[in-house]
Amino acid sequence: MSNRLAAIIGAIVVVLILIYSSIFVVNARQQAIVLRFGEIVDVKTTPGLYFKLPFGFFDADTVQYIDKRVMRLDLDNLRVQVSGGKFYDVDAFMAYRIDDPRLFRQSVSGSVPLAEQRLKTRLDAALRRVYGLRGFQAALSQERASMMREVRDQIRPAAKSLGIEIDDVRIRRTDLTQEVSQQTYDRMKAERLAQAEKLRARGRESAQRVKARADREAVEIIAEANKESEVLRGEGDAKRSEIYAKAYEKDPKFFQFYRSMSAYETALDNTGTTMILSPDSDFFRYFNNPDGSAGNGAGGGSPAPAASPSPSGTQ
Repeated sequence: MSNRLAAIIGAIVVVLILIYSSIFVVNARQQAIVLRFGEIVDVKTTPGLYFKLPFGFFDADTVQYIDKRVMRLDLDNLRVQVSGGKFYDVDAFMAYRIDDPRLFRQSVSGSVPLAEQRLKTRLDAALRRVYGLRGFQAALSQERASMMREVRDQIRPAAKSLGIEIDDVRIRRTDLTQEVSQQTYDRMKAERLAQAEKLRARGRESAQRVKARADREAVEIIAEANKESEVLRGEGDAKRSEIYAKAYEKDPKFFQFYRSMSAYETALDNTGTTMILSPDSDFFRYFNNPDGSAGNGAGGGSPAPAASPSPSGTQ
């Protein structure tokens, strides 16, 4: 009885093992390749419960799971040269998915690291080609989007041969290298210094124009003022001469006396000037005779001719 029970239990265990080894599950994130002695016999791309021969321990039927999700491959710190000879440091990535599990198994034995190694080589070469055909400013302009599409289109044929579909390629970073950054900084500094010098030159030119205009206006104002002063001075001299003439007409003797006194005051002032004159000269006629007539020192003789008025105030 006990031997029979043991045999039944053993048979159940064997059946369970066979059932377990013949069942495999594919979830929504996976694809499955069924291999029989290393050869592909079936591919399962939809989620579900599937069966295979229960001889996996003899390497008869085995299942290889392939990721179905969109995966990302990064390529960092790639130094590329543009058409002008300068260099950029570029970070890029691609989004891809395994579209054909059978071809993926045949080409890279279903190895994601091996496939990514090949894709990275293709991405590196495509980036270098695309950057090499463009100038220094292209990667920093609106042309960057078309560059990413061009890189993606160049990689797609090689990826298709691996059973991989490239969904997108993105350039995350495009920076100048340290050497180019310094050169660019020096060039920008020189441009700003030249612009500053140009602005200063324009300022100096404007200042010279303003100064020249101010000097010209000052000269014109001074000339106009001198003109007006000369006119006023001439009018004043004419008025004074007119007043002198009227005064002379009213009392010529008094006018001559006044003019002589003014001349004495001017000549005999304490100026340190020495004059040598004869006592009976016409200049001292009012010292000899109160009426101003010329004589021989005793008050006699014929009267001296009347002096004509002079605008200068001296005789």
